[in-house]
Amino acid sequence: MIPLKDIDRRPSRFPAITSLIIAANTFVFLLELANGDAFVERWALVPSEIASGKGLITVVTAMFMHGGLLHIAGNMVFFWAFGPEIEDMMGRTRYAAFYLLGGLVAFGAQVALNPASQLPTLGASGAIAAVMGAFLVTFPRDRIRTLVFLGFYVTTILVPAILLVGLWFLIQIISEAGTVAEGQTSGGVAYAAHIGGFIFGLAFARLFERRRRGSQAETI
Repeated sequence: MIPLKDIDRRPSRFPAITSLIIAANTFVFLLELANGDAFVERWALVPSEIASGKGLITVVTAMFMHGGLLHIAGNMVFFWAFGPEIEDMMGRTRYAAFYLLGGLVAFGAQVALNPASQLPTLGASGAIAAVMGAFLVTFPRDRIRTLVFLGFYVTTILVPAILLVGLWFLIQIISEAGTVAEGQTSGGVAYAAHIGGFIFGLAFARLFERRRRGSQAETI
C-alpha cells in the first residue's frame, strides 16, 4: 500500500519546508548520480565510524541521500502524504527542527543496534518515520487515500491513519526482529532507524506543536 493524501484536512498554507526538503533530497540524489560511488562513500553514514567519533557530519548528510530511484521516490511519496499536515500543525521552524532531530535519532538507533557495522547507511526514511509517528498521534482518525496493488489490479481506497501507519510500524518491528534473529550483516533496510524515528515522532510531536494552531502570524 502506498499512501497518497490525507483527504480529511487541507493545510492552511503552502508546505514550504516539506517542499524544500523534497527538493534538497532530489538535488543530493542528482549529485550522487553525477559523482558515483566516491560521493556515496564520502557522505554516507558508517556506524562503526560514528561509534568511534569519526565522520559525524554524515549523520546529517546521509539523511538526504538515497540508494536508488525507487528508494527516493518511495520516501518522497510517503513524505508528501504525511508531511504537509504536520508542517501546518507545528509551524515551519518547529517542523524543520523536528524533522532533522527525528533523522538524527533514527540514525542513532541504527548505530546503537550495530555499532561495529562498516556498511554505508543512508536515506530519509528515519526522519520521515518521525513525521509518520507525529501524524499517528495527532491525526489518527484522518483517512488516507492509499494506492493498493492486488495482483494486476490497482485501485485506491481510504484507510484510517491509525490502521495504515500502525500496520507500517508493525511491519518494521517484525522485519527488524527477523533481521536480528537471522544475524543479518549484509546490506538491506535499516529497520532500526525506522523504529527509532517513529518512536521519536510519537513521543515528541506534541512538544513541537504550535501554541496557536489556528494562527497565521508565525513566520519562518
